[in-house]
Amino acid sequence: MAVDVLLGLQWGDEGKGKIVDVLAPQYDLIARFQGGPNAGHTLEFDGKKFVLNTIPSGIFEKHTMNLIGNGVVIDPIILKKEIEKLKEAGHDLLTKKNLMIARKAHLILPTHQLLDASSEKKMGDGKIGSTLKGIGPTYMDKTGRNGLRVGDINLPDFKEKYQKLVEKHLSILSNYGEVDDFSEKEKAFFDALELLKKFPHVDSEHLVAKYLKEGKKVLAEGAQGTMLDIDFGSYPFVTSSNTTTAGACTGLGIAPNKIGEVIGIFKAYCTRVGGGPFPTELDNEIGEELRKIGHEFGATTGRPRRTGWIDLPALKYAIMLNGVTQLVMTKADVLSGFDKIYACTHYKYDGELIDYMPYDICTIQPEPIYEEIDGWKEDLTGIREVSEIPAKLQNYIDYLEKHLEVPVKYLSVGPDRLQTLILN
Repeated sequence: MAVDVLLGLQWGDEGKGKIVDVLAPQYDLIARFQGGPNAGHTLEFDGKKFVLNTIPSGIFEKHTMNLIGNGVVIDPIILKKEIEKLKEAGHDLLTKKNLMIARKAHLILPTHQLLDASSEKKMGDGKIGSTLKGIGPTYMDKTGRNGLRVGDINLPDFKEKYQKLVEKHLSILSNYGEVDDFSEKEKAFFDALELLKKFPHVDSEHLVAKYLKEGKKVLAEGAQGTMLDIDFGSYPFVTSSNTTTAGACTGLGIAPNKIGEVIGIFKAYCTRVGGGPFPTELDNEIGEELRKIGHEFGATTGRPRRTGWIDLPALKYAIMLNGVTQLVMTKADVLSGFDKIYACTHYKYDGELIDYMPYDICTIQPEPIYEEIDGWKEDLTGIREVSEIPAKLQNYIDYLEKHLEVPVKYLSVGPDRLQTLILN
């Protein structure tokens, strides 16, 4: 047996949560492998809408276990609120017993958020566009080898370790000026830890290996998108973790030869939240129309997403990095009604015509070169059979498969789990 991986191929918000929810019945374990509560996975079914920030998107499938892996950074306060909201909606995770937390996952402290905000403020116009959830500073402490982990909360000297790290943070914050009072958040932090203690704490590497040895199926769930990867994304406008398939290995403790199918998700167009380069951005009426029709606002922050046409050089780059074996195209319904749609096939970059992602797209802006494609008028949201796909949409899918050299296996035509077609 091998671990299948599901991840985003653009700048995030591709619809990963919905597809994990759709696929969950096929798996015994869904494991989140990186990121933190800056993720916002939106799921809709039975007339209800849920936004998950830390909890894996298989949580609603009663026969599937869920794991928050060691590569994730956890804000106990946000996770507690998430758990309580699910309970209010009739999904008591303590009763269902289908959520586990990796001992090696790092904790986000209230002072991590203060550091995040102060750092972003200091950067001024050059700010990254952080969600201000404390993600970056937490990963910095992790790589700096003085972070706190879930497994530490049961140790007798945890409060001592906590205080030592807080003092370090306060020392740094004093250089930014006056430090905001965080006593209420600190109390909420320790209250939330008591709830975390009620869930099973596991060693994710041993757990996943056990599942595979027993012949069970595991799906690793990514957050954010490939173009936000700390190593291979549009640096420095990236997240603080590895969002690629390689991140699943380190974020769960999986050997590389245990990776199976890699399911890459992309929108029929492109979006991006926050600062940073976006070669195909449409800062015009068409971009605004895409935002309005696609309800392109962050699930976690509510920020309006930047919108643009699909970027094939970036997609091919992401497919290469991840070893993608099958594709999922989401939000095809948003493009209904456009007479013409466009696909960026090349960049004009530093005087050359290229069809790949160059080292730097921040200081040297690539100029997108487009091909025009006939659009379709039909409303796709009621489609439930492959035979109902309009010819012009099928032409678009065929066009993408030709350029990307990977089959599009799933097509999403709306936010509900039922609005998903299996093509191949």
